[in-house]
Amino acid sequence: MKKNILIVDDDKDILELLEFTLSKVGFNVLSFLNTKNVSRILQEENIDLILMDRGLPDIDGSLYIEMLRSKNINIPVIFISAKDSSEDIKNGFLIGADDYVTKPFNMEELVLRIKAVLKRSNFESVELAQTMVYKDIQLDINLHLATINSKHIELTKLETTLLQILIKNKNRVLNRDFLIQHVWKTADGINQKTVNVAIKRLKEKIDPLREKDYIKTIRGVGYLLSA
Repeated sequence: MKKNILIVDDDKDILELLEFTLSKVGFNVLSFLNTKNVSRILQEENIDLILMDRGLPDIDGSLYIEMLRSKNINIPVIFISAKDSSEDIKNGFLIGADDYVTKPFNMEELVLRIKAVLKRSNFESVELAQTMVYKDIQLDINLHLATINSKHIELTKLETTLLQILIKNKNRVLNRDFLIQHVWKTADGINQKTVNVAIKRLKEKIDPLREKDYIKTIRGVGYLLSA
């Protein structure tokens, strides 16, 4: 399973170089020039590691990571920064970085550092693995993986959380406001149509032939996972 790396750097040349190199060695890469859409992506996708520049135009990258850590978002982070004093590096680690690479950097060394951080993170995830079972679905929350009749189905982070909440509340009709509160945890930019689309995509993944009808739509109310 390919690892997903999210990069934020306002230097287009560096961003393109990172995207090209990391894609070439086997990573899926999502790249951004600023943090504007990062929070949404972190909610919806399975991001395994963040490469974060500190000198961004909209916000200091370290402040952004500090904000993520305050929300218990503990995705591994490597700072890539021109701020190279010992105090800057120390500050980066105190904020919550897993590694710190100063610019200009050696690309081969950066790839090795990324692999090392991912290896540590993967070991910790295995140690903390959580599994939920519903009928013939086995949901691995950490790996964002549903297993149905020995078939592995990759889910996004959002889909994993959505299925987790449905399983926890099986036999209970959940209205869309409840799902927004417990899955998205914010009402900003989220409406009932967003919920409908997410449910539809989840259904298509776990029941593509529409044979099992795991998730029932209760018209005018919400959704039900029956026992």
